[in-house]
Amino acid sequence: MKINVLGTLSFVLLSPSPAFSCPDVQTDHIEQNRLYSELQMASNEMHGRAVGGQLWEIWVTAPDEKSQEFMDLGRERIRVADYERAEEIFDQLIDYCPNYAEGWNQRAFVRYLRQDYGNALEDITAALELEPRHFGALAGRATTLISMGRVKVGHAALRQALAIHPWLSERHLLPTGEDI
Repeated sequence: MKINVLGTLSFVLLSPSPAFSCPDVQTDHIEQNRLYSELQMASNEMHGRAVGGQLWEIWVTAPDEKSQEFMDLGRERIRVADYERAEEIFDQLIDYCPNYAEGWNQRAFVRYLRQDYGNALEDITAALELEPRHFGALAGRATTLISMGRVKVGHAALRQALAIHPWLSERHLLPTGEDI
């Protein structure tokens, strides 16, 4: 019988302990506000995408080493399409660090990929309560609603995301000629 030692070890090491929780999520509001302003002023898609990428880097940087291990391992499981295991890892991240918006957003993405749209929307709501300008979560809400057949509501959610990040690739989901 072959045992996956690395997978078992990472599961044991990453299992949350009720005695420990992540530190408070520290947000550099000055830097994020600067980036959001720069995003609004971006004159072309390349610049807008670069600034958006800087915000993503902030979001995927977890509050401590343990939560970063969850984040990295969960994202790796997504990369190899192991969505069931990715969801389990993000469950652990959220249990350990419930005030970390990106944990909720990543689990929402996995649930979307698994076509678990109702639970994806719940996670998106939790992410947006923690980070209301999270254009990725807003775009995720839009694509989830559109996938559910709720196209008009999805387009409204997409317009909210585009008000924050006008260069999102999802902008092409709006009908041609429609104003953002």
